[in-house]
Amino acid sequence: MSQTTPRTTIVSRRASACWSSRYCLLIAAWSIFSLTGCSGIKGLFNFEEQAQVHLPAEQLIMKGMDEFNVGKYYLALDYFNEILDRYPFSPEASLAELKAADANYFMGRYAEALVLYREFEERHPTNEAIPYVMYQKAMCHYQRIDTIDRDISGATDAIQAFRELLRAYPTSPYTEEARARIAAANEFLVNYEFNVVQFFLRTKEYSQAEARLNYILAVYPDSRIAPRAQELLELIQAGKPPAAGFARWFQGLSLPDWMNFLSD
Repeated sequence: MSQTTPRTTIVSRRASACWSSRYCLLIAAWSIFSLTGCSGIKGLFNFEEQAQVHLPAEQLIMKGMDEFNVGKYYLALDYFNEILDRYPFSPEASLAELKAADANYFMGRYAEALVLYREFEERHPTNEAIPYVMYQKAMCHYQRIDTIDRDISGATDAIQAFRELLRAYPTSPYTEEARARIAAANEFLVNYEFNVVQFFLRTKEYSQAEARLNYILAVYPDSRIAPRAQELLELIQAGKPPAAGFARWFQGLSLPDWMNFLSD
């Protein structure tokens, strides 16, 4: 007579096998911990690195620059801030100030970076890095430029800041790029104005559209959008404003690549 294995025995064996597998995993994990130590576990689970801040100013600036140069800006900022907190009058302090601003900039914290650049400029007005600081102040504004249907203050503030740089240091290493970025930001402002025309056309406020087009041609006669604006203005003045298909008139309205405005 054949015998059958009781159901409870099968369940027991499965449970035992499952426990054995879990036990093996625990043993393996403990072996990794024993072999690699804390640093290995940090790497395994991607724990955040900590700055070694209890060091002299000379070592802090070196470690901060090492982290900064490999893109670890949060870690670099810890070193720079430690210098400013503990060694504010040390020879390393001014560099720590500047690189703290740079670290914030490269982390995309433009408002914070702008404050730090301004403070550096006020404290060290004769420092050889001032042209760079003025350029970075302008770039903090430039990086805030959004789409043409949003706030345009980033463009206007960037243009003003770049012009201040050109007035103060007309032959700095940043002159050519500053001029190109001014031109790109100006084109952005023109595109913003032209995009407003689209709204007036959709709402059939043709007199408002005509006034805005006249403004564009008067203030930005050499802009890249000027020929399109002139053509559209002539249609409105002839009593033939486009009633549909607006998209083709308003394509490509954005912040253009500043490199397209570099001189040969």
